[in-house]
Amino acid sequence: MPKDASAACKDIYPIGKKNPNLPFHPAVRAGDFIFISGQVAKDADGNMISGTIEEETRGTIEAIRLILAEEGATLSDVVRVTTYLEDARDFGRYNRVFGKQFKDAVLARTTVEARAVINTKIEMDAIAYKPRSG
Repeated sequence: MPKDASAACKDIYPIGKKNPNLPFHPAVRAGDFIFISGQVAKDADGNMISGTIEEETRGTIEAIRLILAEEGATLSDVVRVTTYLEDARDFGRYNRVFGKQFKDAVLARTTVEARAVINTKIEMDAIAYKPRSG
């Protein structure tokens, strides 16, 4: 590996505890960016939470917030979100919760209707920009 490539690899690393049954990490830091894999609402033990679209939206955003916190970032550092809603009719209710949770963020967002491969009303992935200190 060239010297430059070796240095670049040190700038990319996984964040969070990887599920041994899945071929990806909860998030990856690449330089000043944090790429968060699709998240769903989970309890403290990591079990999925099933509830109203409002409850699942809050729980999903909380899962994102917890991952960001591991890198010293917050929801206000999020610059991009993609949301997958099981039912587009939930958009208004989801959007109200989203707006309250991301009130200070300057971000781009896409929301699509798509059925997840797991039983959830919502899944979100995100990208945050948080320059590394030092």
